Parts: sequence; structure tokens; C-alpha cells
Amino acid sequence: MSGTGLDTPIARYLWESRYRDGAGGEERIEDGWRRVATALSRGERERAVWAERFFAILNRFQFLPGGRILAGAGSDRQVTLLNCFVMGPIGDDLPGIFESLKEGALTIQAGGGVGYDFSTLRPRGARAGRSGRIASGPVSFMHLWDAMCATMISTDARRGAMMGSLRCDHPDVGAFVDAKRRPGALEHFNLSLQVSDRFMEAVDRDETWPLLFPAAGLPMETGGETVRCRWGDRGKVVACRVVERVSARALWQRILRAAYDTAEPGVLFTDHINSANNLGYREWITTTNPCGEVPLPPYGACDLGSVNLPRFVRHPFTPRARLDLEAVAGTVAVAVRLLDNAIDLSWYPLAAQREQTAGARRIGIGITGLADTLIMLGLHYGEPAARAQARRVLEVVRDAAYRASIGLAREKGSFPFLERGPYLAGRFIRSLPAAIRESIGRHGIRNSHLLAIAPAGTISLLAGNVSSGIEPVFEFRVRRRVRDRDGTYLTFDLEDAAWRLWRRRHRGRLPTCFVTARELPPEAHLAMQAALQPLVDNAISKTINVPADYPFERFAQLYEEAHRLGLKGCTLFRPSPLRDGVLLPAAPQSGKGCCAPS
Repeated sequence: MSGTGLDTPIARYLWESRYRDGAGGEERIEDGWRRVATALSRGERERAVWAERFFAILNRFQFLPGGRILAGAGSDRQVTLLNCFVMGPIGDDLPGIFESLKEGALTIQAGGGVGYDFSTLRPRGARAGRSGRIASGPVSFMHLWDAMCATMISTDARRGAMMGSLRCDHPDVGAFVDAKRRPGALEHFNLSLQVSDRFMEAVDRDETWPLLFPAAGLPMETGGETVRCRWGDRGKVVACRVVERVSARALWQRILRAAYDTAEPGVLFTDHINSANNLGYREWITTTNPCGEVPLPPYGACDLGSVNLPRFVRHPFTPRARLDLEAVAGTVAVAVRLLDNAIDLSWYPLAAQREQTAGARRIGIGITGLADTLIMLGLHYGEPAARAQARRVLEVVRDAAYRASIGLAREKGSFPFLERGPYLAGRFIRSLPAAIRESIGRHGIRNSHLLAIAPAGTISLLAGNVSSGIEPVFEFRVRRRVRDRDGTYLTFDLEDAAWRLWRRRHRGRLPTCFVTARELPPEAHLAMQAALQPLVDNAISKTINVPADYPFERFAQLYEEAHRLGLKGCTLFRPSPLRDGVLLPAAPQSGKGCCAPS
């Protein structure tokens, strides 16, 4: 694919409404890319050289940085360049709760999404130690965050993004699981349940499951059994009081039924997350950013960008079609430096966020346009050849990213939290090619993590409506609703980039490689995510679409298969009256292809 983007009405709208620096006098998106490239070259010894290299991969739409980078880098506004943060532990008292709420408000105001683990809040009905008041439980306080988020975004076109998670053994797990059954409830939250290996074993064995809370947070008169368990953001083993025991299978069925009816909660397989964490020697992770592609410790941040794969397809739709992997690797090497510089250039709403981000220097290079790329290469998304091609691409991206980060360590130093022995002993690091591991041992590495596959929805629209992330094409023609600054919605007619390119060059019936998300069995979605997860040191944001009439029993099996395959998380979406979407059936062909208010 060639061209420099903004060739669709929605791309032009997004540029004008969300990313253009009007105060800086920008007239074209090239001006925006120049602003970003120049800003992110600060601190380089060869500043002009790197400004040109950054500009080249941006202006060619080969690399699409996160929206906060595009909107904020080089502007005169005090905003973060990092898309999302996981916030600090919520104190189990009113001062702690409202301090956390304030931190979240400051972060959202600066442009960042937020993720929280609400497991630190004592269960509903527990008596507070000093005041004697009865606790209302974590779900009740989540409504405060939801109202705060709604207020903070009331004058902004960006949708407020928050993740709320809870342990599967918290006594209020039932209320959390059913929290979105009421239409409109917690609408600014994505919800994910922290699911442990031990819970899945209890489900498999049909055992009882303890619902518990740290004994220090419950009054002695609650009595009950006391057990030792890992709790909190540091993963310390503490004494926990069992509030009740329930059937693990019955709880699992309740979780699955809520997901079947409302598409939430998703699940976070926390043991998988922590066993593969490059910084597992110093972190215990319990939650993620709002879309799930970056599991993070308290005050950790997402510094994201995606390689736009369709830009690297040569001779699409022909027997000579191929993906230029050498060019992909070259782009990744430049992108690693660009995102690494964003860490130092960004403004941080909280000092703790700056400290954590600077210590780990996590970044997340991902890919977008995978489905369109496969189509251009003549590959069917659901077949083994497509997964093999996707794995080859990710291997190239992974190795190029790690080599670039090692090179940066030689030039600028390793990330401060690096302890070479424990780092090299990590499960993911052990899976790298031997030459890369040896180089880390000799020279260190600049970034603790380097890979994350984000949804990349808005930036993929900006790039001409390429398929987003690793998702299949939803439909080749759709209508999409976009929230405007005044709270109303605009509706755009969209055509998929690969479909549009085919129609310009060919006539007749579409090849069989043109397949949509709803034409694929859910197992094909899951297989693609499972094929790529071993190559990603952070995680993958992926929605597995299932039809409305999909049997509940098979739906349940998908979650269990996701755990068996070692995924770090799983989100299934089944259309239902409780959930609407931003994608609508395509309008009849009119020749205009623009937008209208709705």
C-alpha cells in the first residue's frame, strides 16, 4: 500500500478533532508528524538525523504511535504522552479511597486511561474497625469512579477508559460479576475478573472455593477459618479470613453467564501474567490497562505504538505477494527509540508514575492491519498458514525490538530496575534466541518489556481504515458512530482498506481470503491469539466474537480453552440487548461516503 493517509472522511475528522495542534498552526497531517518527530528527537546527540528517521516512519504510516503521542508530543499543552496507567493500591478507608479517586481524576484530565484493582476494599457488610460503620463493598465505590470519569470527559471527544478488576476469591465477587447487568451501570469501566490457576483447578475438580479477605481488615467477631494466601500488589502472603465457601463450579457458571449476557467481565489469568513477567523478580501484577494489552504494577504506564503491516505488503493480490520483513524490522528498530524517548519527554500527573515508568522503561511495540495483510497475501485468517505467517511477522518484530533495546542500552544505559541474573532467568527471556540473551547478559537492555498488541482502533482508522490490531475484519462495509465534542454522535460509512484496494484493481467475486469476524468460528479467533501470545512479553488485546445463538456450553469451553492455551486474558463478545456497539450495518451505496449527525 502507498499514500500518506487521510484518504477517508473519518481519517480527516479524527485528525481535525483529536490530533491536530491548531494552536501550532498545523494545516496537514505531515505538519503533525513533523511536530512529533522533532519533539521526540530531543536529547539525541544527532537530533536532526533522528528527527528525519522518526518523521519517515510516521509520515509513511509505517508506524502509528499511540494517540496521546500524536496529540501531545511537541504541543504546548501539559498532557501525558502515555495512553494508560495502572493506579496505586486503593486504601481501605475513606481518605485512601478519595485519594485514589483524586489520582485517577488527575490522570484522566491529563489524557491517560486508568486501571484499578478494587480487591483491597473490604467486602459489603464488614464492620469498619474504628468507626463501626458497615462497609458498602468495592462495587459501590466503583460508581464514584464512573461518575468522576463521566464528568472529566464531558467536554472531550475521547471516551474515558477505565479498567476495574477484582479477585475471584473476594467475598463480593458475585456483585462484581453481575455489576453490568443493569443497562448504563459502570459504563466507563471495562471489567475483568482476576482468575487464578487454583480456581480453575477447583472448577475442574468440583471443589468448594473460599471467599476471603485479609484478616487485618476484618473485625475479630467475624470468626471463621483463617488461611495464608498471596494478597495485594506486592504479592505478600498474609493471613486471610474465610468469609464463606461456595461451589467453584457454581461461581464459574455465574461468571460465564454474565459474560454470555453482557460481554463482561473478561478474565485475567493472573498466574499466567506473573509467571511470564520479565520483572517477576520485583513485581506482582494484579490488573492491566483498560484494554488489557499491558499488565502493569501500581503506577505503571503504557507507551504504545503499532507497526502498520499493510504498508509493507509488496504486490498485493498477485502470485508475487509478499511481506517485506526486512523493512518491518528496520521500522521496529526506529520505533523502539521513538517510544523510549517518549518516556523522558512525557509529563506525568503523579510523581509515582514518573518513578515507576522511568525505572522499568516499559514500551509496547505492536502490529495493526494483520487481517488486511493476510488478505493481501491471499491467506484465510482462520487457516494454519495465516497463523504461521502471523508468527513469522511477530518473531521479526520481537527480535528487532530486543536487538534495538540492547543497542540503546549500550548507548544510553539499561533500565534502572534491571537485575541481569533474575531478568535472564525469566520465562519469556529464556524463549528468546540465544544470541539475544547473550547480548543482554553482556550489554544490558534499555526496556524491561518491548511488545504489546493493542486494539489500535482509532489510529487504524486514521491510517485508512486498516483492520485493527490482530482482529479479523469486522465487515468490509460498515457504519461507525463517533462521539463528537458536544456529546452527540457522527456516523461514518467505512470501507475496509484491503477491500477498497481490491475493488480498485479487480472485478468479479472476492477470493476466499476475504473473510469477516462473524464468518469465522470463535475457535479461529482464539487460535490466532494463542499462536501469538508466546511472542509477546506484555499481552494481547483481542475480542473473540461469537454469534448471538452460540450455545452457552460451547461459550464456556472457549474460556477454559483460553486458560489451557496459556493466554494472559480472554474477552468474548456475544451480541445481546444489554450491549450495543459503535459499528452498525452498512448504509446502501450512495456515492458520498461521508458523515451525518445521529
